[in-house]
Amino acid sequence: MGVVGAGILGLAVARRLAELRPDAELTVLDKEDRLAAHQTGHNSGVAHAGLYYAPGSLKATLCRRGIALLKDYCADRGLPYEECGKVVVARNAAELAPLAEIERRATANGVPGLRRLDATGLREIEPHAAGIAALHSPETAIVDFTAVARAYAADVTAAGGTLRLGTEVVRIGRRGDAVTVRTGGGEELVFDRLVICAGLQSDRVARLAGDSPAPAIVPFRGEYYRLVPDREHLVRGLIYPVPDPRYPFLGVHFTRRAGGGVDVGPNAVLALAREGYRRRDVRPADLWETLRWPGFKHLARRHWRTGVREMYGSAVKRAFLAEARAFVPDLRAADMVPAPAGVRAQAVDADGSLVDDFRIGRLGPVTTVRNAPSPAATSSLAIAEHLAGEILAG
Repeated sequence: MGVVGAGILGLAVARRLAELRPDAELTVLDKEDRLAAHQTGHNSGVAHAGLYYAPGSLKATLCRRGIALLKDYCADRGLPYEECGKVVVARNAAELAPLAEIERRATANGVPGLRRLDATGLREIEPHAAGIAALHSPETAIVDFTAVARAYAADVTAAGGTLRLGTEVVRIGRRGDAVTVRTGGGEELVFDRLVICAGLQSDRVARLAGDSPAPAIVPFRGEYYRLVPDREHLVRGLIYPVPDPRYPFLGVHFTRRAGGGVDVGPNAVLALAREGYRRRDVRPADLWETLRWPGFKHLARRHWRTGVREMYGSAVKRAFLAEARAFVPDLRAADMVPAPAGVRAQAVDADGSLVDDFRIGRLGPVTTVRNAPSPAATSSLAIAEHLAGEILAG
């Protein structure tokens, strides 16, 4: 069996397959020379409790199962896992109804310990936060997902699996019931089953296996600032806005990190390369592929005003600061320094719809994970259970 992708999801799937089929020869392939090189390694580190997701969706079901498995796994492996809690803050009366909808969803999803707070209750949890109401999730946690991914990889190799880093997949074919994989080095590998968990490259690798063009990945860079050490006291845990239901992005928020520090962000601007973590990272072939995708044209036509606002916040620090100060008024420009950015693999359908739920496909012996956004890292062990059961049954 083969898995394409050595991020947290690919490694979790490989780990589960090795558990269920200890006699199988298992190989994980990744074009990078290190584990968790992209989305996992640039993750905000939040273990989500399941507040936002539509009840009954894969996101909701797998997030609740996943966070329980992740908590136990981190305890067993001695990995950082801190239940610092999260407040979702309504700044004005217009946000009270959306906040109530989040509370309804979270309750339906079985999120434990939820509390509705007024302005006084919010300040008891986060003394420097401003808002007229909030929803408190005390079991939302922070973790080091790169460390978790390394632990998954160690489990795979301990079970006899092989990690092939620096091995790019350039062609996928069929030979009878088997799947053939051609690598960039000209080697041909043969598997009875193949799972594609390729993150930012998931649509491209899925198309190599014969999958449809849709959905296509449109990369969005999320830019962060980090609080200087003597101002980290402004944030005790996680401070989030009430999200705009039109978008899968949560907006600028405050995130305490498992390794120390507090991040502010992210925004969401179009990345000019699939793996474009810096503004100067431009890959014309990637950009052209994005621009000619019909779904992107529809997306841009509908939401260009939001895109312009996000780009302005990216270019002008005081605009970014103003958005952040709406939640923590004591924040000053000098309190924030630039921090590493991430790139989100946002799946977009041909009609311009932003794909929200997990999107998983089957092409005979090939399983394609076409969309696995947040909370995929939180849900990784549960997604692996879900996928591995279907793969081995099929």
